[in-house]
Amino acid sequence: MKKRTLMTTLMVAALLCGGAVVPAVQAHADTTTQASSSSSSTTSTTHTISKSYVVYGAGAPESAYSTLNSTMEVDSSFEKLTATASDYEKYIGNGTTTNAAMISSVAIAPSDPGSGVRVNIKKYDGESNITQVTAQQYAMVAQMAGVTDVTIVVTANRAVSGESALTGVYKALAADGQNLDSQNTSAANQVLDATQGAINENSGDSSYSGKLMAAVGNVSKQVAQDKQDGQTDDSAQIQAILTKALENQGIASKTSSSAQTTIVNALITFRDSPISSSKTYVNNVTNTINNVKNSTGDLMNKSKNWANSEAAKTAVKDAQNWFQKLIAWIQNLFN
Repeated sequence: MKKRTLMTTLMVAALLCGGAVVPAVQAHADTTTQASSSSSSTTSTTHTISKSYVVYGAGAPESAYSTLNSTMEVDSSFEKLTATASDYEKYIGNGTTTNAAMISSVAIAPSDPGSGVRVNIKKYDGESNITQVTAQQYAMVAQMAGVTDVTIVVTANRAVSGESALTGVYKALAADGQNLDSQNTSAANQVLDATQGAINENSGDSSYSGKLMAAVGNVSKQVAQDKQDGQTDDSAQIQAILTKALENQGIASKTSSSAQTTIVNALITFRDSPISSSKTYVNNVTNTINNVKNSTGDLMNKSKNWANSEAAKTAVKDAQNWFQKLIAWIQNLFN
């Protein structure tokens, strides 16, 4: 019996080492992770979610939902919400809008602890309908607002700039019981606006957005760390930190002085927001910086299935069953 067990083990090892394909089985976080700041601020926490959500823009017709679901790989396990004009005013606070103008839709799911934020922008029916905001902007801005360890998919049923998509992300967090500080979301949204000009100026460089947002993330990390060490950086100091960060990414010469000034002003608002006092932000932003700095294009997360979707659970179960069947087949060779 021992000999047969040993032979079975050796056969399995030989098959695996010899190139047999075994589906990867990955563990994913299923519970809410809320890391409270250990600084003096009690509101500057970072949040993830406990389950998956899809948030349709109020201006997206229900007739488009089926294609939106297919595009974002949404299944029945996703809780469904709608982002309205009042949500935009609540979470974005950048003027007013109408329900008809809320076109962008998002899906959001929890990811592994320490994974930061990853964003995919998906084509709708073959069309790239998010025409302005990049995946790297969404990722870093969400992190600066207090979101972490999630994967987000953004799409739209017709061409839009994409600024309102973050409304759906913030609404999903709120529905999950993770209310983000309005000062943090406002500061993050200013960073979104501030980085758009530089990205538009470098629209022909597919790597620029990732490098810029990595630089901005590194500046925010340094500004937050300095603040927690008792030093409040002024605009000149933030400019110096930004210049160095841009040089490290190799894009200083590609980023105009006017664009840099706009970004510095937005980072001052970030400095004055509660999240800059959060040690958890300093720890978590590094993960998202790593996600964005080497990414190009619209797909930051190449994984086909969502972390906790029914499709992903089925894939894991199938992989486990396949391996058990392989062992049983080898054992039968010795019966």
